[in-house]
Amino acid sequence: MASRGPLLVLLLGLTRLSRPQTGTSISLIRPGSCGGFYNPARYSCSSCGSGQSAPDGLRCSCPAGFAVEDLGSPQVNCSQCQPHEVVSVDRRTCLRCDGGRCSCSSGEAREENLVDKTSRCVVCGGGTRPSAAGDRCELCPPTYGSNCSCPANQQSGGLCLPVPKQDLAPVTLWESLYLYPSYVVCRDYNNATACQVLANMVIMNVFSSSSKAYELYSAIRPPGVFLPPVIYSPVTPLGSTAPANLSYQKNARIHFWLARYDVRGKFLDWEVLKGGTLQLCPSSQDILDAAFTFGTFYNLSCSLPVADLFRKVPEPVFYELFLQYSAGSGATLLWPVPVWNANIRGTGGTLGASALRRFFLVDGISYRGANLSSDPTYVTVATSLTLSVYLPLSPPSSEPPIQLTVQYERRSLQAAAQVSFAVTYAQGEGTNKLDTVIAIGVLGSLAALLAILETSSWLRRSGQQNIGILVIIKFLAFLSGTLANAFSLVTYGIAIYWLIAFKGQYSAVSVTLPPAGGQVETDFVIYLCVAFSLKALELIHLLISQLTCNIFLIDCEKAKGRTPSNAQGRPNVSFWRTILVANEWNEIQAQRKLSPLLQLFSVLLLLEVVGLKNIATKDLNLELSPSAGGYQAPMSIILRFGMSASMWLAVGLVQVLFFIFIYERFFEDKIKQFVDLCSLSNVSVFILTHKCYGYYIHGRSVHGQADVGMETLLDNMRKEEDNLCPLRGLEPGSELQTFEVLLGERVREQYQKIVQPLAEAPRVPKGGIEKNPILQQRVKTYYTINRFLSGFLDHVYKDMDYMVKDKLFLESVLDIEFQLPIERSILYSDDRYRFSRALFYGNELVLLLFDTLLFSVIDLGTQNFVLATILTFVVQMFVKILRSEFGKKNLSAQTMVEESFLI
Repeated sequence: MASRGPLLVLLLGLTRLSRPQTGTSISLIRPGSCGGFYNPARYSCSSCGSGQSAPDGLRCSCPAGFAVEDLGSPQVNCSQCQPHEVVSVDRRTCLRCDGGRCSCSSGEAREENLVDKTSRCVVCGGGTRPSAAGDRCELCPPTYGSNCSCPANQQSGGLCLPVPKQDLAPVTLWESLYLYPSYVVCRDYNNATACQVLANMVIMNVFSSSSKAYELYSAIRPPGVFLPPVIYSPVTPLGSTAPANLSYQKNARIHFWLARYDVRGKFLDWEVLKGGTLQLCPSSQDILDAAFTFGTFYNLSCSLPVADLFRKVPEPVFYELFLQYSAGSGATLLWPVPVWNANIRGTGGTLGASALRRFFLVDGISYRGANLSSDPTYVTVATSLTLSVYLPLSPPSSEPPIQLTVQYERRSLQAAAQVSFAVTYAQGEGTNKLDTVIAIGVLGSLAALLAILETSSWLRRSGQQNIGILVIIKFLAFLSGTLANAFSLVTYGIAIYWLIAFKGQYSAVSVTLPPAGGQVETDFVIYLCVAFSLKALELIHLLISQLTCNIFLIDCEKAKGRTPSNAQGRPNVSFWRTILVANEWNEIQAQRKLSPLLQLFSVLLLLEVVGLKNIATKDLNLELSPSAGGYQAPMSIILRFGMSASMWLAVGLVQVLFFIFIYERFFEDKIKQFVDLCSLSNVSVFILTHKCYGYYIHGRSVHGQADVGMETLLDNMRKEEDNLCPLRGLEPGSELQTFEVLLGERVREQYQKIVQPLAEAPRVPKGGIEKNPILQQRVKTYYTINRFLSGFLDHVYKDMDYMVKDKLFLESVLDIEFQLPIERSILYSDDRYRFSRALFYGNELVLLLFDTLLFSVIDLGTQNFVLATILTFVVQMFVKILRSEFGKKNLSAQTMVEESFLI
């Protein structure tokens, strides 16, 4: 470590100029390119006097034969010595040569008499003192006065200074050595080095907004031309100082320059900001340089030993960051980037509310022990650097286009520090939040109206006259479904908007993603979770409705031969046809229009193998297979949902279209096959999903008998092919076999009265029918229902008749019946097999949206598509098993077919 003496033997500089405004752009000038000297406090060139030069580019120098009037300031005054005069050793004055001899002979020592300005041997006096070697007289050090004496308690760094006030007492070793001397010399003598040292100490106080260094820095009034402006004025909006017409193309590089200073106030040089200049974490150059690719969200963090950081940077280096851009004239200019100290921002005081110009990465000098050569007790480390880019880049804007936020931590030399460097992009919310709120309000209102309409339809179909707790529960169940669709549409719309608006930029970048953890992203997560929760409630409601519906298989077979009944008086017909139809219904209960396993495999293939997930990164790249050694930007949860949901819905839509238009048409249609099986088995199906509403499948055979031999069965089928028998439809001359049923009150009451014993009697499967009166009652009830429904469909009961009609267009669209069945029940023609709504088959949209939201919510929490696929498959299988097993129990209870026959 260098001693403290040479730093503060600061010579006098008396030039004082007013400080220019901060925050404006400057031209890029290197010290060697100035015709005069370079002023690092203003990043500009200043001219030297006539005949003067600046060999090092930082200070003026007089030519040979000239005396220097002021050596402490970059600006000097030169006085030419006359003939027979020589410049003094300190180059500050001209001396007359004794006897005309300007050089001493060998063995002679020339002593300078600065009093009478002669070069001869004289006794030192008059503001001079012997030099350390005793071979010449020299002027007293600055601040010592004419008698070259100074009290011991006022000596500091080779200077004689007044004793500082107690409230300005420094707190660290470095400040105790250089804070007050730097302040006095900068204030009284406008010394450039002292001013830089004072500015550095302001920056080194990273944990206080009212440090002693800042008080002294602010006390210099008016500020001299060599006092660097390290603090932006809190009055001037930083956004107003930004360059005009600043813009970047897609994946363009942002160019920065750094002005570097050492802790002793020396301007080191300008440096182009490269990837690893400010990033303490080691990595490849390609990854480090990715931080400055415009539009790429960047984050690189690691844990490093503080001792290694101290060895790498034993003394702090101070930086000022500048953005390079091209002016309208084509000239290259630099704009100073504001720096925020996160430790003191917003804590009050001028410094806490103002942006800075200067920062450092590692400070290992402030907390050293007895001397500057010892190891520090603590090291101050910039653990977090965040470069924030705000759009639009050009004014007018309340925020500067680019700013840097630095977070410091104080660590012991033996500890480790978690350091990071990040680049984020943000822009004003604009109307996005308002548009989202409006969309939710409008769609939510429509969802509520639709829920009211569905509740009204349920009231009609259930024969409810009064509004009770059940009606409210049903309304909430319908509302959960409609609101789930509304929130799903909003979240998907948000994701698609950002996916197109951000990733679809090809020229100048004007749109960026919402910040991570910001209000937009938080609202998005809330909307997605609400949509999933409501959709889960809708699925539960669907399961309950399907698992509690009434279903009865009407056996239309007539008794054979002359013995119409068996020994118990029952019709002498086979029950195996009913078992066959019940098994087929049990098989298609959980039938869907798409394959869940194929769905999961296809989505996972597209996202992981094809690489569509890489489009969801927070950069402007659209590469499906990025290079292995390049930087991988973090995923955006909004874009990730947009991609996964799009793939899920697209694959689902393709599957459904293929199933409907190709597979069902050319291979197998299980729903239509079930209707054909009913006709072949001479069994009709009566389903009530509501108290007064349900579906009817007309399965009565046109041949009268279905329990026949193979030869007769084949002959009957051949007659149907050749149109030699009546059509299968319920009405003469019609092929329509499926209907929606809206029962009249009298029919429903009679049906309910008949099935009541079946619902109340417990099931006792063991024991014969003769020994089990409960089972006898169930069998009796079964045949009674069969006769009643067969008679009802055959128009036997004139007071409980029905009519067949088509639904109005609006009734079909709104799924509600306008006409009430007051006198007669109504059978609506149903050529679209709407009875499938009692199965999973007719509710594919609900299931598809539930699977999509489930997959997305799991991925939101795990950020892993593979795990989301596995868990979604597990839930799908659980729902399918639940629907199948409980559906089997309900089917067995309603149709009198024992579970052991349902395979």
